[in-house]
Amino acid sequence: MSVDDARKSQLLSLKLRALVREHLEIPSDDSLTPVVFARGAAVVQQNMAWVLVEDNTSRGLGPALLWTLKAGHVSLAVLASSGTGVMARQAAHFNFDIAVWHVNERTLLAAVPEPFLEPAQPLAEHADFIPLIEAGGATPNIEHGIVTGEVLGLEVCRAVTDRHTGEIRLEVGMGAHDREAFALLHGARPTLEALADVVSSVREHRRPGVLAHPFNRIAPERLLRANVLVDPSLVGAVRLDACDPPAPRTNVLDIVPCVARGVDQAGHDIVVVFTSGADPDIVPFALDARAYVDYVHATSSDLVIAMPDSHMTPTNRAALERACSPARFVAVAP
Repeated sequence: MSVDDARKSQLLSLKLRALVREHLEIPSDDSLTPVVFARGAAVVQQNMAWVLVEDNTSRGLGPALLWTLKAGHVSLAVLASSGTGVMARQAAHFNFDIAVWHVNERTLLAAVPEPFLEPAQPLAEHADFIPLIEAGGATPNIEHGIVTGEVLGLEVCRAVTDRHTGEIRLEVGMGAHDREAFALLHGARPTLEALADVVSSVREHRRPGVLAHPFNRIAPERLLRANVLVDPSLVGAVRLDACDPPAPRTNVLDIVPCVARGVDQAGHDIVVVFTSGADPDIVPFALDARAYVDYVHATSSDLVIAMPDSHMTPTNRAALERACSPARFVAVAP
């Protein structure tokens, strides 16, 4: 830990102790035992963990819960200045004592669960690009109303409306900056030709046994989903389709779990959540994803979390055991 990191950790610990002391209306923080929590700060009082989440707060419940379970505490209070509505909604999926508090300067306010987003439909003009995406060799995908084309889970094009001119077009590239750069370099090329070239290049690098390359480092969880969509039996399903996660992905470079829904071999509705690494927030995310899918489609689904076996940690298993509704891990090779 650098000097700056150590100083930040110390300041967060002081902030947390002050917040808890004032909230509990105790004269001093002598009864609060500070402990290390990598994403912020934590204190323990009478076997209750108080955890201040500072980094990536919307995905902060999992790390706080795993830390609490590993330490053997019987209840958890999570504090943050943002993302508390999502964490409060996720906390309801557990039969563990979890309270979520929103930090408003020096005051703690009980967090209100954030409602799910209503389903979004793509613009008809954007959906019109789907035949072009297929002709270019990419797989069309619609997520929260956004039309994209993917190659083994990696986004290679997107339907957009120019915010300045109102022009509707299909842009080729991975992410806004890549699409802009591609247009500057290849603007005169027909979109179908440009898309087909990118699809061919990406497909070459997203197959088993190839050397490491940016094309196979990005979106590994979506590559996992793409492989399972081809063979749903890998997770005990007979049919699976990609579907919306609880919230839109904001950056194609971010590693965020992705979701599919379908029917398992017993004929039950199933939701499968894919992740590729040791994700400390995967259990709250997956439980929330199932709840969102069931909300949108009026179903009651079984839940499977698909990931490489090497990343199924004991603490994540312990967290899943405390889910209100049953769920299970399934090992899938990357």
